Amino acid sequence: MVVRARLLKSQTVERTGFLMISKQKMKVVYGLMVYFLVVGVLCYAAFPVSPPEEPMRIMFKVAAGKVLFDHDTHTSASGYGLSCWDCHHHPLDDDAALIACGECHATNEDTAQPPALCNDCHEPDEIEDTQIMKRSDAFHAGCIECHQSFEAGPIECATCHVMQ
Repeated sequence: MVVRARLLKSQTVERTGFLMISKQKMKVVYGLMVYFLVVGVLCYAAFPVSPPEEPMRIMFKVAAGKVLFDHDTHTSASGYGLSCWDCHHHPLDDDAALIACGECHATNEDTAQPPALCNDCHEPDEIEDTQIMKRSDAFHAGCIECHQSFEAGPIECATCHVMQ
């Protein structure tokens, strides 16, 4: 409840609850709020947060349920301590050439032939009859085998695949 009282001819005071604040002070407070709002929006637009070089977490949406892959858990010393090359096996020893799994491993069996990207490193006749594993098969083979050999990480389907 706001009650206005006239004290003197030049002073109007607002009473909000137990606090009495002059109109002039309220204008200053509102002005500062608008100023900081504008500064905040401009700073947010002028200095955007750059995305990390590698994705920290990746959500794979598949028919068997969503799978959340966390790079930090797999690569940090407090996690599994793996190197990038333990999973990103091709091309070898070139950090700049690391590519997402889906670039080579297709998501369906219809496109199990090597993608055009392979021709950047290989001659077409060299990979002509090569069958590339589907992405899901590559994940299942690599992930489950690694988890079993290190006796760490999930092995059962429902541990990774979450239906929602």
